[in-house]
Amino acid sequence: MEETLLLETISQVLFTLLMAPLFSGIMVKLKANVESRKGPSIFQPYFDLIKLFKKEILIPSTSGIFFKIGPYLSFSIYLFISFLIPVLIPTPVIFTASADFLGGALLFSTASFIKVLAAFDSGSNYAKLGASRIMSFNFLAEGTLITVFFAVSILTGTNNPYTTIELLTSNPLSDLSLLHLFSLIAFFMLFLFETGKIPLESKGVQELGMIDSSLNFEYSGKLLALNEWGSYMKQYLLGSVLLNVFLFPWGLFSGVPFFLIDIPIMFLKWMILIIIITVIETSLAKLRLFRIIDYLTVAFTFSVLFLILTEVISV
Repeated sequence: MEETLLLETISQVLFTLLMAPLFSGIMVKLKANVESRKGPSIFQPYFDLIKLFKKEILIPSTSGIFFKIGPYLSFSIYLFISFLIPVLIPTPVIFTASADFLGGALLFSTASFIKVLAAFDSGSNYAKLGASRIMSFNFLAEGTLITVFFAVSILTGTNNPYTTIELLTSNPLSDLSLLHLFSLIAFFMLFLFETGKIPLESKGVQELGMIDSSLNFEYSGKLLALNEWGSYMKQYLLGSVLLNVFLFPWGLFSGVPFFLIDIPIMFLKWMILIIIITVIETSLAKLRLFRIIDYLTVAFTFSVLFLILTEVISV
């Protein structure tokens, strides 16, 4: 039993570490193909990380100690989250008891706060501009994340994400309810915002609309690699929660050797999600930056409606 638990834990963490850049690469490649461009290789994120790890680290003279340790802290938090939530294995793994739904949401918020604080500590006015904008948006984003997880806990009677999956798979009709629809919309909108998939800013151009990338403006070498790798992991973790809890809570197995089937199943789930994201990214026109508040307000509204309906039904 202990050996099985150890194997499942190692598989889940390694899958998160190693496959997160690949899914990002596939997403970029598919978007390029849809736009009739050749696009980079699906393995380009790996090449970029290897190149960055080999480069020298340049530290701005205006930066403080938090600028240097921020990437290590945020990367470690995302790695720890991979032990807590069902991103590959549907049953609890090592350290799962360390936190619940709310704890996972707070860890995501903590990692985001550390990245913003490190950007402020860089001394760069451009990084501070991006960090200030993120802080002005995150009060709605973090509120949506915590509200959705809190409501799911009330609805299922548990704050354990693994128990939630078991309850949802045992009652398929619950996925067709209005409650589930509200939670799905709220979390999906939040996922698009947190991973920069809504057509509101251009990541590849240094313009006023670029938000999240400005946090890495003063980083280089290994520190930049850790931030980029952490962003890939964050995208995978949030996307896997969306897939395994809200969209497709079925199809995952546990126990040796059946848990190995989870790898191709998870890959297939992500291909579906990547196609959905690509359609959204390529079919919607760019919006003005200030509309992010409107977008997040809608997501937060759905999460509040989900919470209210959950309370009404539970009473």
